[in-house]
Amino acid sequence: QVQVVESGGGLVQPGGSLRLSCVASGSIFTINAMEWHRQAPGKERELVAAISRSDGTRYADSVKGRFTISRDNAKNTVYLQMNSLKPEDTAVYYCHADVYDYALVRDYWGQGTQVTVAS
Repeated sequence: QVQVVESGGGLVQPGGSLRLSCVASGSIFTINAMEWHRQAPGKERELVAAISRSDGTRYADSVKGRFTISRDNAKNTVYLQMNSLKPEDTAVYYCHADVYDYALVRDYWGQGTQVTVAS
């Protein structure tokens, strides 16, 4: 069994910064891609940023130049540094991990962390 837990969300003013963390734990052999997604009220979940095991990254156009994804493979952790936050960044942010758990490659999701950008 694998658990994925996000942290670091909260309330921030426009123009501010937050750093999200996501830790995967449990029966893990290796983690391939790790991703951050978000879902705003009334909207579909969207991919925000993704990072491969070899640190290849990609971003949604709406966050390019403001958000940075990184990972620490030794700690099974992925981070999302969010700068110059805008009200439209308000959403629940979810971590996704593509995990090889000694048997199969499976998708695991965290429970989400709320990010609210408001004055």
